[in-house]
Amino acid sequence: MTEARSHLKVQGEPPSQWGAARLLAPLIDAHRTPRGPYSFAAALLGHLVPEASPELVAAHDIEILAAAPELAGIVPAGRGTIDAGLPDDERILVPAPRRTLRLANGLAEFVRDVVRPGLAIAVCNGDAADPTDTELLDVMMRRIPPVTLSITVYSGGPSSPPDARDAGELWTLVDRCTREGFLHAAAELGERGMAGTEAGGARWWRFAQRTATALAGLGRTAEARAVWDRVRLASQDPAMHAAAAYGTAMLDARHPDPARRDLVRARAWINEAIAISGLLPDPFERAFKLGFDRNGLALIELRHGRPEAALALVDSAMELARELGERHPLHRMVLLANRAQLLAGLGHVKEALEDYGAAIALDPGFPDYYLDRGNLLFKLGRHEEALADFERAMVAGPPLPEAYYNRAELRTVRGDMEGALADLGRVIELDPASLDAYINRAGLLAAAGRDADATATVESGLALDPVNPHLLTVLGQLETATGRYAEAEAALDLAVTEDPGLAVAWGNRGVLRYAMGDLEGAVADLTRAIDLQPQADLYTNRAVALRALGRHAEADADDRRG
Repeated sequence: MTEARSHLKVQGEPPSQWGAARLLAPLIDAHRTPRGPYSFAAALLGHLVPEASPELVAAHDIEILAAAPELAGIVPAGRGTIDAGLPDDERILVPAPRRTLRLANGLAEFVRDVVRPGLAIAVCNGDAADPTDTELLDVMMRRIPPVTLSITVYSGGPSSPPDARDAGELWTLVDRCTREGFLHAAAELGERGMAGTEAGGARWWRFAQRTATALAGLGRTAEARAVWDRVRLASQDPAMHAAAAYGTAMLDARHPDPARRDLVRARAWINEAIAISGLLPDPFERAFKLGFDRNGLALIELRHGRPEAALALVDSAMELARELGERHPLHRMVLLANRAQLLAGLGHVKEALEDYGAAIALDPGFPDYYLDRGNLLFKLGRHEEALADFERAMVAGPPLPEAYYNRAELRTVRGDMEGALADLGRVIELDPASLDAYINRAGLLAAAGRDADATATVESGLALDPVNPHLLTVLGQLETATGRYAEAEAALDLAVTEDPGLAVAWGNRGVLRYAMGDLEGAVADLTRAIDLQPQADLYTNRAVALRALGRHAEADADDRRG
């Protein structure tokens, strides 16, 4: 009989004796001071990487080096983007907060595949860990079976010494955190850097810019705005004021809550940025910053519903970028991809594909534009090319849920339901909060008659969003099939209340009402569904209800449409 094992989170300090536990490594301290992000991960990788196969290490090189850059001597960087080789002022891309989830999934898969089953790890100071380690431990506990590696995380532990790094060392860490997307640490440490340097000076400005950028990326808009206000108060440097105006404009234009976006105020701030940038004396700095600002104004124009004006602005930014020569390749890449998106939206697909190709050629290791081009190719019916782009995105970096989701949609259209279900399962494994994956997977399972699996998927999705109309519709369909009409009616009533424009919900409620003997209600619901989204099966179902009511001429007309 094998011993039952489980992962544990324990309040308090670890024990002084471990009894029969077979620890993979000595007790690992996850405290974020003094190392910062991935303190736990780096310690664990230090034990595992030297003994791992070169093939496994190469498959996770990006994740390993992001968490433990000190392992660069034994981990060749086989994949990656051009960002690492650029000077500071040309590294303009800041990864989204979700990048750490990708890193966590990649690291969890590496640990799962490299450890010998039956061992355990113990972690202390879990309550003081950086969010990167907290997320990683959660992913490991979710994805690594306890029989493979048992994980115990203690909230307490030995206290760590205060972080006494000087501003130079602190800057190195803040810069790394910003480049890697460790935004919580970048914000926390950036504030410390600002406090320890002279306000308005060049070093203070570097901390301020990184801090505001990190806060904005985390959706902490008010705090980011306050940092930009401090820049305006502390300095008369025109380049700082232009950057602060741009940053403030983007807070209004990109607010995570669309209802709180203020495009009018954003336009005022971006116009100020453009006015200042146009007066900068250095021609290269002027061309770069002015193009950067015009690209920001293009976003505002697009969100105002003026794609032609947005395209003209991006074109003008591209003209300015030509003055930079070979400098700022990432800036050119972003402009090309943005222009491709606008061109595609305006129906100029040939030119859009050319721009996506040019953007990808500038940095083939950057996965996002493979997805964008793949989506466009998918819409054009060029499925093999779309598939190739989605799969390029999959191998370019750490696990990318969106690539599997997109491939699932393509596989669904091509009739590969098992492949689509596998991809959607992979999405949920990588990101259990991916509501759309639950919706699509539940629909496919229901269509395949796998009602038990469909119900379990619906329940998991509704745990995330209890009033999601798409999931409620699938639930209503499943309950109808099993004759649980009251439960089906409750689900479908709520679905049409939550989304009155969802045709499939009205159609399914029409089927339910017919099954319950409410023929007039069935016709009314099916008519509503047809008004929203005419489909053959809706006409066929309405014909059945109409014929049962004796309305044969109308039923015959629907049969001809069905």
